[in-house]
Amino acid sequence: MSGPVRPVIGRDNAYFFEGTAKQELRIQSCNACGTLRHPPGPACLSCDAYDRGHVVASGEGTVYSFTVVHAPKLPGKELPLVVALLDLPEGVRMVAEVAGVPPEGGDGLKIGERLVVDWNVIDEELTLPIWRRP
Repeated sequence: MSGPVRPVIGRDNAYFFEGTAKQELRIQSCNACGTLRHPPGPACLSCDAYDRGHVVASGEGTVYSFTVVHAPKLPGKELPLVVALLDLPEGVRMVAEVAGVPPEGGDGLKIGERLVVDWNVIDEELTLPIWRRP
């Protein structure tokens, strides 16, 4: 396999990948009550409405937690791989692949560090968010 594992795109997350194609980081919103949620789902957890929309996020996040993945080997990924849980200013958390940060050592990722979204264009059909230091 020559590229990363491709995400399964369906009704609940198509808006997200339509956004990444335009280099927009989108967060699902409830059109009934305005609650934001990530990961997306079919119904609002606050008001049970099925009226979904989205907002475009600022593209900034703060490291809440992170890990360094050493195994198993992942198609299209070079290990070790830094994966973080980011707090976005919009009020949601997002799992994020972090690029350009040494997996270990003195210049490694730190809790509370600010990151910005960037774009990994896989091919004409798929663009994935990737996070970097500003």
